[in-house]
Amino acid sequence: MAFVRSGLTLALGLAVAMVAHADDQALVKRGEYLARAADCMACHTAEGGAPYAGGLPIHSPFGTIYGTNITPDKQYGIGNYTADEFFAAVTEGKRKDGANLYPAMPYTSYHLILREDSDAILAYLMTVPPINRPAPQTKLSFPFNVRMGLSGWNMLYGKSVQLQPTDGKSPAWQRGQYMVEVMGHCGECHTPRNPIGALQQDQRLTGGLLNGYLAPSLLAKDLAERGWTHPDLTTFLKHGISAQGSMFNEMYPVVHHSTQHLKDADLAAMATYLLGEQPPPAKVIQEVPLDQLSDSAKRGRQQYLNVCAGCHGVDGEGKPHIAVAMQGNTVLRQGDSRNLVKAILDGIREQQFTGFERMQPMPGFADKLSDEQVTDMVNYLRQAWGGLPGDLSVQQLAELKAE
Repeated sequence: MAFVRSGLTLALGLAVAMVAHADDQALVKRGEYLARAADCMACHTAEGGAPYAGGLPIHSPFGTIYGTNITPDKQYGIGNYTADEFFAAVTEGKRKDGANLYPAMPYTSYHLILREDSDAILAYLMTVPPINRPAPQTKLSFPFNVRMGLSGWNMLYGKSVQLQPTDGKSPAWQRGQYMVEVMGHCGECHTPRNPIGALQQDQRLTGGLLNGYLAPSLLAKDLAERGWTHPDLTTFLKHGISAQGSMFNEMYPVVHHSTQHLKDADLAAMATYLLGEQPPPAKVIQEVPLDQLSDSAKRGRQQYLNVCAGCHGVDGEGKPHIAVAMQGNTVLRQGDSRNLVKAILDGIREQQFTGFERMQPMPGFADKLSDEQVTDMVNYLRQAWGGLPGDLSVQQLAELKAE
């Protein structure tokens, strides 16, 4: 009988261990998904570097901040962090040693992360390969280089992001709010900031400047004005490309590291939250005939044919897997022309999206076109296909370039 009891005890122990292992595996898998949703890799992985090993330069008006090493390395990473310490870092911007993190770490949004989600992310991060390498030293101008000064900043702004009431909202809208406002922390880029870097909550999601580009408004009425529908926005988040164009600049890493890996239901929920339960009708733009264009836009047509039509099509139809269409393009429909100007001047790197979608690199024309030629082409694109006036002046272009 003792032998039987011993065998039963061993079998029970093995069964418990197997269940615990399965639970651990499920927690790690869930944490991997949530780390994708929170877009951790985009800021904590240098170009060409090991995942989560830090070193990515994050440029700000106050200096360059470097993404930290969040691999489980015990010397330079988070290998010695407890779940409580990790939660404090994520939601309060507090390092293990008690020092303040700079708000390039979006704890102003993450402070609303559920504790179980933070624990799952930590469980996953502890399974990635540890990298024994320090991140470069962050160097900011005075007084922003004094971390103690962030204590007062945090008291004023650290928890300024708050969720809207959910009464009467669908489960999809509620899930979308959590995914957009907290995990995806979209407002950190798409909301303007005040002179000391705090989000201006009274203008939430109305758009913000980021390294010379405009992260455009995500308000439902503005999305609809630029032609967005619920299906198209969901597609854009999933594949990085839709009828409205393709993700580029700071949004390209978002789709590459984050949104393409999310469940379709979560992406649809994000679109539901942004556009609302009853989305406003998307505005349809009719192409303006050449004879109705401004004089500048008429001249710009020739510039477009000279340097753009080979890829984007004579009539702006684009070429699949090569270049996006100008017809219906959301960038042309932004009231602020800076993104279009920067794309023309600086070009866009090659983009690899899901499936077979690829966009070849677009060259910059800063050294090939004069200010007058750039101005004319911008006016042509905006007026012919963007539904906007073709009235950008050379002086306004110079001001945008100076910024």
